[in-house]
Amino acid sequence: MLFPTVQFAIFFPIVFLGNWLLMQHKTRWRVFMLIASYYFYGSWDWRFMGLLAGVTIVNQGAAMVISRAESQSTRRWALIGALTADLGALAFFKYYGFFVTSVTSVLGRIGLEANPPLLEVILPVGISFFTFQAISYVIDVYRGDLQASPWLDAAVYLAFFPQLVAGPIVRGTEFLPQLNPPRDPRRLDTTKAFYLIAIGLAKKVVIADFLATNIVDQVFAGPQFHGGLEILIAMYAYSVQIYADFSAYSDIAIGVSLLLGFKLPDNFNSPYAALNVRDFWRRWHMTLSRWLRDYLYVPLGGNRGRSLLTYRNLMLTMLLGGLWHGAAWRFVVWGGLHAIWLTGERMLERYRDARNIPEPDSPIGNALRRIWTFHLITIAWVFFRADSVGTALELLGRVVTAFGAGATLITPGVLLAIAVGIGAQYVSKSTVNHGLIAFSRLGPAVQGLALAFTLVIIDALGPEGVAAFIYFQF
Repeated sequence: MLFPTVQFAIFFPIVFLGNWLLMQHKTRWRVFMLIASYYFYGSWDWRFMGLLAGVTIVNQGAAMVISRAESQSTRRWALIGALTADLGALAFFKYYGFFVTSVTSVLGRIGLEANPPLLEVILPVGISFFTFQAISYVIDVYRGDLQASPWLDAAVYLAFFPQLVAGPIVRGTEFLPQLNPPRDPRRLDTTKAFYLIAIGLAKKVVIADFLATNIVDQVFAGPQFHGGLEILIAMYAYSVQIYADFSAYSDIAIGVSLLLGFKLPDNFNSPYAALNVRDFWRRWHMTLSRWLRDYLYVPLGGNRGRSLLTYRNLMLTMLLGGLWHGAAWRFVVWGGLHAIWLTGERMLERYRDARNIPEPDSPIGNALRRIWTFHLITIAWVFFRADSVGTALELLGRVVTAFGAGATLITPGVLLAIAVGIGAQYVSKSTVNHGLIAFSRLGPAVQGLALAFTLVIIDALGPEGVAAFIYFQF
């Protein structure tokens, strides 16, 4: 079920009313929200509702064992069992085909023929997101950062529909405490909720889908038919498209959650205004960045050891982060490039610290750093979007070798969408807050009418139909 559809427009008012009517009845509310969330998830493919339930049962069972066991060995084995189940499910559904074809290819190159069974495995929507939430839940219980919750609470947490299939990746420490305090529908932050929903729909329909339809999909599908300038603009367009698409889902998820009385963590903070790649990862998919830091990078040793060990930990974290995004070598290359950029920045920082050289800080210098960082990120995005590493290399090569060829796809609308997608990230938070304050004074009824009018404009400006969000496939 997609957010900007008639199906969701019917589904959400029913859930909204049920949510507030049953709020005072804790058990009934949890059962209702659980049913609604499973219906939302099952609307794609009902068969995978069992997978979500299985992940919930395994991790909640492990959390209960960990919280009650007196033996450290029992606690450790419960954790290992849950992690094995989570990663095993993720490996089977997401990486089985990739692993089999990669091994077969390697063996073939050294003269060994292998014909292992290649099963047609359907990738469940959102599996990477809810397995990562389950992993963080059971680890937090093991570390003592969180108490094991009642079964219904844990089930609602892992299935909560606004962020179930594409994030943000919400931790138990952020969500579960919100289940208990009473929530008052008269105290809803409707201003922020309506703003996030409207801006999310605008980013998705007017910018992301427009760029995908008018330049990105055509160029990446056949780079040999396009000149260097057209490919370069398509690269910029995809950088804007993936930001507008993914941040749109996060905005709508957070806005919808606010209307239900829940606050989810922010997931984006103007990533293309970053001064360097490390700053970019503090701003891009922030819940994943923190997850990788706390549950992978730090356990590997983080930056506590020698420089080479820090670089190793950084490289492993980014490579695994790349593989998390998809079962293909192009995602590994994407993660590897980010690892190289981050390692290079850390090495430069150590060099400056050793020689007491201050980091440049001037308006012109910062502008150049932002432009440089944006281009590094854009180059990596080419591997993320292309259908193979070879296609990505062809695209990058033609930027140089075929720069004088035609560029019929570069239209004023495409350039305007790119400019708006990037320029909007430089709008200050104070400006946005002033706008929200002014909007809040209109009252809920006028706000609703304004939102309805905005939806009409968005529908008129956007392309026909609504494409699935990019991160649904992860």
